Amino acid sequence: MGLQSIQYLFFLAVAAAVYLHLPRRAQPPFLLAASWVFYALASLAMDALWYLPVTLGICAFTYLCGRGVAWRGGAHKKAFLRLGVTGSLAILAFFKYFGFLETALALPFSIVMPLGISFYTFAAIAYLIDAARGDCPVEKSPWRYALFLTFFATVTQGPIPRAAQLLPQLTAEHRFDAPRTVRALRLYALGLFKTVAVSDVLGVLVDTVFGAWQSYGGPMRLLAALFYTFQLYFNFSGYSELARATGLLLGLELPENFKTPFFATNFSGFWSRWHISLSSWLQDYLFMPLAWADTERLTGGRLRRLPPEVCVLAVFLVSGFWHGSTLPFVVWGLLQGLYRVGEELLHRRLGKPKRKAPARVQWAKRAGVFALWVLSMVFFRMGSGAAPGSVGDCFAYLGGMFSGLAPARFAAECYSAAYTGFYANGLMVAAYYAFAALGLALGIWLDARRCFAHKNAPAEQALAALPRARRWALYELLAAMILVGYILQGGGFGGSAGFGMYAGY
Repeated sequence: MGLQSIQYLFFLAVAAAVYLHLPRRAQPPFLLAASWVFYALASLAMDALWYLPVTLGICAFTYLCGRGVAWRGGAHKKAFLRLGVTGSLAILAFFKYFGFLETALALPFSIVMPLGISFYTFAAIAYLIDAARGDCPVEKSPWRYALFLTFFATVTQGPIPRAAQLLPQLTAEHRFDAPRTVRALRLYALGLFKTVAVSDVLGVLVDTVFGAWQSYGGPMRLLAALFYTFQLYFNFSGYSELARATGLLLGLELPENFKTPFFATNFSGFWSRWHISLSSWLQDYLFMPLAWADTERLTGGRLRRLPPEVCVLAVFLVSGFWHGSTLPFVVWGLLQGLYRVGEELLHRRLGKPKRKAPARVQWAKRAGVFALWVLSMVFFRMGSGAAPGSVGDCFAYLGGMFSGLAPARFAAECYSAAYTGFYANGLMVAAYYAFAALGLALGIWLDARRCFAHKNAPAEQALAALPRARRWALYELLAAMILVGYILQGGGFGGSAGFGMYAGY
C-alpha cells in the first residue's frame, strides 16, 4: 500500500478523522497503532509479514541503547552509543548484502531486505548520536520513540526524520486546522500528479527499453536514460510530498526532501537540493566526523586530518552502498564523488564562479550538471531490479548511445517500445507519448516556477501563489491527469501494462 495508492487515500482519511478528534494523550498511541497497521499491510502485500518483527526489534534495540546513553548520568554513554550504532549498521548490512553471501556460498535460501529498513535505521543512528551529543533529549517513552521511527508517512521511503524536529511534535495536541488542511491537499495533489501521472507513465518506456537494451539503438537508449532520470526524480520528490502532505493533515511538519535539483548550476548545489534528508545525514554524521578525525596515530604523525577530497569520496561511496547492493551502485557513488571533487579542484584552479554570471553561462552549467547526472543514472538503473546488470553492461549501454543513429530506426523503436510496453494500438501509442510529454512539461514548469519565481519556497506555497483562475484551472488539469494515471495503472483501457512505485531505493 504505497502512499500514491487509492487504498492509502482511504486509510489516511480514516486515520486523520479519528486522530484529530482524540484526546491529546490518546493521539500518539493511536498514531503508532495506525503506523503498525500500515506497515503490516504493506508487508503483507509483499508476502513478507516477518518484516514487522524485524522493524519492532530494531526499535526496541535502539531505544534501549538510547536509554543507556543517559544511564547513570551518561557514565557509559560512549559504550551504548557504539553498541547502538554498530549494531544498527550490522543489522542493515546483513539484510542489504546477504545476496552476496547467498551467491558466494550457494545457499539454498534467500532473505529479502525488510521494507524501509535503510530509512528507519539511519533515523535511529541519528537519534543516538544526537542524544549522546546533547542535541536532543533521550526519549523515555518506548511508544513515542517507536512512533518516531515507524510513522507511516516516512517508514517506507523517507524522508529521514530528525528526533529533535519530530519527537516534540508527537507530544503536542493536534486538531483540525482549515488552512493547514488546504496546504496538505495542495501538496497531496502535487505528489499524486508526480508519482501517478508522470513517474509511473515514464516508467513504461523505461522498463521496456532497459529490459532489452541490447536491441535498441543509441537515440532510444538516450531517451530511456532521460525518461528514467525524470521517472526517479518525480517518484522520489512526489513521494516525499505525499509524506509531507500526510504530516500536515495530522498537524506534523516533516522536512522537505527535494528543491528543484535540476536547476542547480553545480553539484554542490545539486546535492543540497536532492534527497536533502539523506544528504544532510551524510554531511552531519559521516563527512564531518571524517573531516575532523585525528589520523596522526594511523599515519605515524604524518597526517593530522584527512584531505577533504578523501572524505568526499568516502561519503559518496557510502551513499552508493546505501542505495543498493550491486556493483553499479558503487560505481554510481564513485561517479558522484568524482563529480564533486572535480568541481572543487576546478574552483581552486580557476577561482570560484561569479555569483551573478550571465544567464547563458548559468544555463550551460545547468546543462552540464544534468548531462553528467543522466549518465550516472544508467548505473543506478542497471543496478536495480530483480535481475540487475553488471558494470560492463552499464558501459556497453553508454557506448551504444553513439550507434544506430538513423532517424527511421529511432522512430520505429519509439513506436515499438510504447506498442509493447503500453498498449498494442497505434492510436494509443500516440496518446502515450502525448500524455508523457504533457506530464513531463507540466512537472518541469512547476519546478521552474518554484525555483525562479518563488526562490524554492515550499511547493504548495508556490502553487497557492498562482492567480485564482489559473490555480483552479491547474487543479482541474492535475485531477484529470491523476485520473488518467490511475486508469493506466490498471493496464490502460483494457491493456496489460503494469505500473508500480519504484521501491529499490
